[in-house]
This record gives sequence, structure tokens and C-alpha cells, in this order.
Amino acid sequence: MFQYHCLNPIASVGLDLFSDAYEKVEDMKDAQAVLVRSAAMHDLEMPKSLQCIARAGAGVNNIPLEKCAEQGIVVFNTPGANANGVKELVFAGMLYASRDIVGGIEWCLQNQSDENIAKNAEKQKKNFAGTEISGKKIGVIGLGAIGVLVANAAVHMGMEVYGFDPYISVNAAWNLSRSVKHISNVEDIYKECDFITIHVPLLDSTKKMIDAKAISLMKPNAIVLNFARDLLVDEEAMVDALAQDKIKRYVSDFPNPTTVGAKGCIVTPHLGASTAESEDNCAIMAVREIRDFMENGNIVHSVNFPDCNMGACTGAGRIGILHRNVKGMIGQYTTILGDANINVSDMTNKGKGDYAYALIDVDSPVTEEVVAKLQQIEGVLRVRVIK
Repeated sequence: MFQYHCLNPIASVGLDLFSDAYEKVEDMKDAQAVLVRSAAMHDLEMPKSLQCIARAGAGVNNIPLEKCAEQGIVVFNTPGANANGVKELVFAGMLYASRDIVGGIEWCLQNQSDENIAKNAEKQKKNFAGTEISGKKIGVIGLGAIGVLVANAAVHMGMEVYGFDPYISVNAAWNLSRSVKHISNVEDIYKECDFITIHVPLLDSTKKMIDAKAISLMKPNAIVLNFARDLLVDEEAMVDALAQDKIKRYVSDFPNPTTVGAKGCIVTPHLGASTAESEDNCAIMAVREIRDFMENGNIVHSVNFPDCNMGACTGAGRIGILHRNVKGMIGQYTTILGDANINVSDMTNKGKGDYAYALIDVDSPVTEEVVAKLQQIEGVLRVRVIK
């Protein structure tokens, strides 16, 4: 019996995918798997029983990845599960920023008691006039699951689309419209585009990548959209530029004291993935990741260990070994198994940064004594007997 715990409410359409072999527990200390959305985990004590964490969403800033890796806890996320919801909100943000829809709505509310509101609206609407997005240039920074959808949809909206992503995956490249112009220097996007939308993960290398210098290159009518992470933009510099009319609008899905109420800022309360469909998709993907790992030892969409997939185990046994990515590990594993007269029928070992994962199929059951010997190898973080 596997036990799991939910740190946040998780859509039932996902939890219903757990088989009778899984039991939901109310205390994380009893769990082998945890599902989480936005709950902060950095100050939580990870129980020794915990083997994996699935984040029902893409960002994992609320999870201590290094701490989990050192304890042999695999952390999953659900890339692409909420991509369509975010894409649609990006276009809502573009329309809000280019047409002053917000200003028009506020005028209507302020004049709701006016019996002549319809007549007066005809006089006032010129104050909320905007521009169409068709024919405008949009720069999409980051062509992952969300960025590709935004870029392709922008093509269909009649926009001239520029894409920047030096690390674009093969899968994303296949899905990207051929009408998207590939840009090798992000500064060309800053200089040329009317709309700039960012869709990259928050890393040390991307923190405040849209800084004062980048903003200074933009057109005075530029609209910047940030539905990825607030720290990707130097928002103090952004607010200063808006105050001086150096750019037109900043649309953000991350409210904070710097941007809310500032001139030229349109801020929404982190609504990007707040759709029933996105929550369902994230829950479904997270549960499937947990089940595949717990039942087969496969790792798909991990952020702290390498992906590794050997399908379902059809042999006598399978073990998974989470370890540091150093030389000589495989030889030590096979020596211990060979000394125990256990034949290796299939195996794979993948590395990712400082950590690695070995998945080994064997022709006979692995004893507790063998597991103990494997666990004693320097650099081994956790040994799991999957079958």
C-alpha cells in the first residue's frame, strides 16, 4: 500500500486516478508521496518515508530542490499542463493594454447611476480608444510549452512574431509555426517589438533579465507582459520607465507593492493557471508521475533528478538507485549484485547536474542484505526496491 498526502487541495479528477493500492493520509510524516500546488515547503521537515513530491504546476520555487535531492526525494512538476490557460490570459493582457478596456469598465462603473450613460458613453469612448494587435510585432522570449502556444496563436491573430530561445527543445521546435522568426539576439526583440512577453523559468541567469538596460532599448509604445515570474523583470526600473513615458504598459500576473497602482501597470492576482481545465490537467499529470515512479521506478518531468524511463517491469525484480553523479558508481552496483549471484537483465543510468539515477532490472529478487550493501556505497542517496 502506497500512502500520499496533499499539501493543497488537488482536483479530484486527478486523485481519482490513484488505484486501490494508494491511501490518502492526513499527516505528511506518514506519506511516501506528496502533492503540492503553492504551499511553501522550505521550512518543512521531510520525513524519511517521503520518496517523491509532485508539484501540480510548472514553478517549483516553493520546494527546496537541493534538500530534497540530498535526501533522495524526486521532485516532479507538470510542464505544459496549464499552458493553454496561461496563453489565453496573455492575450487578454495584450488586449487590456492596447485597448484600455480596464479604463472603459471603470468609467461605466463610476457612471452607473447616470440615466444618460448610453448617450454620454458615445462622447467618452474616444478617451479609451486603443490600437489593434493585428499587424503588430510581438517578441516571445522563451519557447517552452507556453511560449510556443503564444507564438503560434499570435501568428493566427495576424501578428509578426519573433521568437527567442537559445535552448529550445526539439519537441518545441517541431510544434512551432514556421511563420515565427527565430531571433538569436534578445536585444533585437527589445528594439523592434510592440509587445514583449516572457516565458522562461526563474533561474539565477534569468533573474531580472528585463532590466533597465533592456527597457531603455524598447519603443515608447512597447507593452511588456509577464505571466511567468515577477522576478524576471526589474520592476523598479519598469515603474520608473512607465512614469517617464519611456514605454506604454506593463502587464503582470504577480501583484506586489511596487506595481499595483503604479502608472501604466495592469496587474492581475496570479490568474494564469486559475482555470478548472488547468487545475484538472495539472492534477492528472502529477498523479500519473507519482504512480509511474512508485510502481515502475520511472522518472518523468523531474526538476532535481534526470528523467529515466524503462517502461513497466516484466522481469523478476527492479531496483532504483538515486545517487550523486560521480564516476565508478555503476561498477560498484554490478559488483555487489554479481557477488550475490543476481544477474542484471537490463539497466540504464542517467545524470543531471550533480545527481544521477540508475534503474536496474534483475532476474531474481533483491534481498534486504543486498539493498543494505548498495545503500552503504559512498554517494548513494537512496535505494528503492520497486519489484
